[in-house]
Amino acid sequence: MRKSLAPCLVLLSASLALNAQHPPSERAVQRIQKEVRHELLMLPYVTIFDNLAFRVEGNKVTLLGQVTNPAVKDDAGKAVKSIEGVEQVDNQIEVLPPSPMDQRLRIALFHAIYGYAPLEKYGMGANPSIRIIVKGGHATLEGVVDSQADKDAAGLRANGVSGLFSVTNNLQVAKR
Repeated sequence: MRKSLAPCLVLLSASLALNAQHPPSERAVQRIQKEVRHELLMLPYVTIFDNLAFRVEGNKVTLLGQVTNPAVKDDAGKAVKSIEGVEQVDNQIEVLPPSPMDQRLRIALFHAIYGYAPLEKYGMGANPSIRIIVKGGHATLEGVVDSQADKDAAGLRANGVSGLFSVTNNLQVAKR
């Protein structure tokens, strides 16, 4: 005598339909955001030249940003998929192409920004505040600084690096 799988399938599809009709609560979304942030901060190979961001929409997490190492993109996706309540991960992290010129510019930008005494504090700790993204000779600064003066100083220092085609200063000033 064979048992039918039909009742199980009906229960599963009813459960999926119920979840689709009832998106997670705001509290559940906030918990997912907190855990995604934590998982991304704990990735071992993220450098100052990588920028990771995310967006949570219900049970779906979209990963954004740019990385220099393809393993970081893969690790980020795996880490976020393991979070309870996350049903879908859209990994849109861009892996920057390897380029000796871009690498030289990254290092020069690092020294120009973090070698400037008023901005040194942003390089302290495991998670530096100013991220330096370089692609095809174009630089983007991402992160958070304490004041408009610090944002402007970082932009000026970056614009002084020889060989860059452009600098986009996306630094945010922390709200007090």
